[in-house]
Amino acid sequence: MPTHRVALSLIALSLALATPALAGPRSAARKAAAAPPVAEPAPSPKAEAALPERTGLVRRGDDGMTLVGPEAKVGDKAPSPILAGDTLQDVQIHFADGNHRVVLFVPSVDTPTCSLQTRTFNTRATELGGGTEVLVISRDLPYAQSRFCAAHGIELVAPLSDHRSGDFGKAWGLFVKETGLLARAVAVVDGKGIIRYLQVVENLPDEPDYDAAIAAITAVIEGPQ
Repeated sequence: MPTHRVALSLIALSLALATPALAGPRSAARKAAAAPPVAEPAPSPKAEAALPERTGLVRRGDDGMTLVGPEAKVGDKAPSPILAGDTLQDVQIHFADGNHRVVLFVPSVDTPTCSLQTRTFNTRATELGGGTEVLVISRDLPYAQSRFCAAHGIELVAPLSDHRSGDFGKAWGLFVKETGLLARAVAVVDGKGIIRYLQVVENLPDEPDYDAAIAAITAVIEGPQ
């Protein structure tokens, strides 16, 4: 074979062998640039302390329900986690501000018994003097609560929503595990923020004892503080 042909063949062979070596790193770089970064594993979140659970206290017909959260008792300071107002604003009840309060806990204002409970206390609130508030707490959205109040002329009961986390219900031990709603209850809290009366209705579809609650708030209003 002529010498110049041998030289050309050797040059072609050298180029062929060199090309993968040159292209390889560039291709790998392109792949590396296109590949999404591998995320570092997130640190495990700190486990939330388990809340106590209680059974045998409330039911729906024959079905027992589980209450989540520490039990609130007469004589305790009223817990007050953040709730939501009618425009989704944060609202915290300052129980020790000198005003007496009746606090209604209901599963949903859109159910017949909850509607009746709220409307009844709206009527009977006229029996109470100044410096007394009646609140209704549920896990309904604030918009639903506002529509309910407008539709039924509720003016003396102020609705607040625990829809975000249920923390208010849990703090009172009135969060129902099976439904994610609140149990039915009525509390009376004096102007120092102390729970003076609390009825947790055993059978959720039943109404609370209206007369006992009115008597309890009346005693707080009239009694020594």
